[in-house]
Amino acid sequence: MDRKEKFVLLKNAVANVVRGSAAALVAVFLPPFLTRAMSSDAFGAWSLVLQLSAFVGYLDFGIQTAIGRFIAHTGESGDTEQRDRIVSTSMAVLAAAGALGILGSAGLAILMPHFFHQVPQLLLGDSRLALVLVGSSLAVGLPCSLFNGIFVGLQRYEVPAAVIGGSRVIGAVFLVIIVLHGGSLAQMGAAVAAVNLASYGLQYFLYRKMAPRVRFSSQLVSRKAGRELFDYCLSLSIWSFAMLLVTGLDVALVGHFEFEKVAYYSVAATLIVFLAGIQYALFNVLIPSTAVMQAQGNSIQLGEVMITATRYGSFVLLLMGLPLILAAKGILTVWVGPKYAVEGARILQVLTAANMVRLSAVPYVMTLIGTGQQRLVTITPLLEGISNLFVSVIGGLFFGAIGVAVGTLIGGIVGLLANLIYNMPRTIEINFRITDYLRDGLLRPLVCAMPLVAVALTFRTSGFPSLAGYAAIGAAVAATSFLLWRCGLVGSEREKLRIRHFAPQE
Repeated sequence: MDRKEKFVLLKNAVANVVRGSAAALVAVFLPPFLTRAMSSDAFGAWSLVLQLSAFVGYLDFGIQTAIGRFIAHTGESGDTEQRDRIVSTSMAVLAAAGALGILGSAGLAILMPHFFHQVPQLLLGDSRLALVLVGSSLAVGLPCSLFNGIFVGLQRYEVPAAVIGGSRVIGAVFLVIIVLHGGSLAQMGAAVAAVNLASYGLQYFLYRKMAPRVRFSSQLVSRKAGRELFDYCLSLSIWSFAMLLVTGLDVALVGHFEFEKVAYYSVAATLIVFLAGIQYALFNVLIPSTAVMQAQGNSIQLGEVMITATRYGSFVLLLMGLPLILAAKGILTVWVGPKYAVEGARILQVLTAANMVRLSAVPYVMTLIGTGQQRLVTITPLLEGISNLFVSVIGGLFFGAIGVAVGTLIGGIVGLLANLIYNMPRTIEINFRITDYLRDGLLRPLVCAMPLVAVALTFRTSGFPSLAGYAAIGAAVAATSFLLWRCGLVGSEREKLRIRHFAPQE
């Protein structure tokens, strides 16, 4: 990878981190306002509204991802006519999906009292109206998501990062104002819908200004492009359906089995959304980059990039996930208050462990999408999703919210094993060995984290005196730093750092 390619990849990663940081700011700073200004029932009902309306996003069918990949690929091949046919056909499909999303939002609002029997009657009417407003606005956004796909394909990640990140922050500000003034759930839904619609208008304006050569027209819609989209997006749609089973139904299941725990489960799940958002923000930049590598026939480089990204991703997961597991109660107490800490700590621990397992595969998945091989590995996400749903339903029936969380953990383990046993041996255009993936991608970061984990567990079980505690922390940090240098970095990376920092300057 030359210097220019590295710069583009870094720029896109930074843009995605900025976008993810905006989501993170909302995830971190909004719940403390809402949990303190709203009753737990009202906050739980609002969480249900958000998850039920989010089903609309699954009607994207992976088309936004496909657009980014097709535009990156045609940018390398120069086939602009094919690019515009794909874009136009995608717009037609997404417009139809948007209409379906509006109908679906209305249908869910009608069925809401029949599935969630424990929602207080005083909250039910506003909840249903908020669901229609938020869900319909997201449905309108489906065809507009095409513009984000175009910018991703052109490797202009900073554009959707600014628009989407900014809209989330503005929407959160409106929600805080409404809640502090005693507003209803319907008013909250109207504010979210208004911000969403405004962001779609801005996306269209920026597309017209910055990417006018990428055009769409009803005359360019074709069956051939539709078949190509179908072939590419079928597996993405299966993945999307599987993710619906994994992360799209958990709050709804808790609402059905144990509504009084929805607020606490949602707070824990919010931190998981933050964890997952950072991971995807860092590594979905691999899609256009790996598409270019595939077009150049660099299968060995693809394997090296994927394993390196997995290793870095594992470091990120450990850095963010271990504190959530080892200090769950303390973090929740400071963040949203002692009541939520008591009720939500165990849920947070289980969900964090589950997602550390399943999110370790994000770099591999992004590389598959970039190289167009996602169609080869549709069984694994279905196995994860079905096992997750099955265990969550049984666990929710007998154990309530914590049983639903355990379902996510079991599903994550099933997904990891299926990747190693079934998916990776069938991945033909990414040249790597599974043993290298395990050793360099997963085990190296885990070994580096062991000293800090050991000290944290000791604090939890025995409690050091303050002086001994500080000494233990210092020793653990030193040991982790040594392991990071010896085990966390491969030989070529250590050599580059030596040259950069220790070589004599001319």
